[in-house]
Amino acid sequence: MLDTRLYLLQRITAMIMAPLVLLHLGVIIFAIQGGLDSTEILARTRGSLFWGSTYSLFVVTVSIHAAIGLRVVMFEWLKIRDPALGGISWLLFAILMLTGLRAVFAVVA
Repeated sequence: MLDTRLYLLQRITAMIMAPLVLLHLGVIIFAIQGGLDSTEILARTRGSLFWGSTYSLFVVTVSIHAAIGLRVVMFEWLKIRDPALGGISWLLFAILMLTGLRAVFAVVA
């Protein structure tokens, strides 16, 4: 039952991430073609609720998606089982989430 829910959650996060990845790539292309440097990019993102919430959503979905994927890899390849599997998965999720949100905060705040 847990495996089914994790499978569905990973697919849902993939559906959320797909347009966010395209948006991110579009922003990168726009910035490169526009000749923007890091100072100009940060000036445009500072205090932006849109960019802060967009990239926060990106970080949350990537953190969930990656933690579930790594959980499967640890189970199948490394033969790690519960409760260690669950604990390591949650730890990976927390590390990804905290470091990602810290980066978003640094760019937006």
